[in-house]
Amino acid sequence: MSEITFHKATLDDVDAYLAIEQKVIHLRMYSGISDREEAREDFATNEVYLIKKDGVVIGSTEYQIQEGGIVYMSGLVIDPDFQGLGIARKAIEFRLSLVGDAKRMYVVTHPHNSKVIGMYLSYGFMIESWKDDYYGDGEPRLILVFDRSK
Repeated sequence: MSEITFHKATLDDVDAYLAIEQKVIHLRMYSGISDREEAREDFATNEVYLIKKDGVVIGSTEYQIQEGGIVYMSGLVIDPDFQGLGIARKAIEFRLSLVGDAKRMYVVTHPHNSKVIGMYLSYGFMIESWKDDYYGDGEPRLILVFDRSK
């Protein structure tokens, strides 16, 4: 049976991280990390975990703890060859296990990313707003939130 594991990434993992990003960065729905400097910045500001299947890196997931108990679920990337196997759902559950007591959590995703939107809605997230050109790539994004403070 295949095993999915999560490993805290370090700067030594930048190449593996970028290799996964490169597999999906061309997609219109994803504004990803494209170079080593940007990856290093991402590692400095986020808690980044590599997702491994049987020891092979097949994705990454990350979050950022912000002021006031707010958590930005900042990244979730699965190698296209491994999508549709429930790995993204496991990654969401993993992140929630680490930050589940946060007062407010949010994720930003493309409005056409229906699979991701559906997954987050199933965990109690709600669509809060639509933002045009959120990442400066000309594409709109939805902000989904899970808010315990209300």
